[in-house]
Amino acid sequence: MKHTTPIQIRMSDIDPFGHVNNGAQCNLFDYARSNYIETVSNTKIDWLTFDLVLVNINIDFKKQILIHDNIVCETEIYEIGNKSMKMRQQLIDANSGEVKSICHSVFAGIDRQKNVSKEIPELYRKTISTYEGWE
Repeated sequence: MKHTTPIQIRMSDIDPFGHVNNGAQCNLFDYARSNYIETVSNTKIDWLTFDLVLVNINIDFKKQILIHDNIVCETEIYEIGNKSMKMRQQLIDANSGEVKSICHSVFAGIDRQKNVSKEIPELYRKTISTYEGWE
């Protein structure tokens, strides 16, 4: 995957067993997802006008993550349909390359004024295709 986001593990991410909590990993994926979108679009997200919404998320927890692990998140869009697109992410130990968890998510286009689904804008298709090297 081309896009990598360094992850800072915080004390609040840790559960009573000393692992990064599963719910906290959702937040780490969210952070990297936003970073990916801002990198690809070369602009900060305006959350009041952003016309994509997360509609599905699935996470496979493979290995525990501990507070001092050096973690990065790799992110890619791997499919764009008419009204949705699919993203794959991995939390990885940067030292060993070991995959700790894998996230698959789906975005849908949304018309925020009408609160209905809409097609993925052509600009997103072109920008993502160029970034991911599909062209």
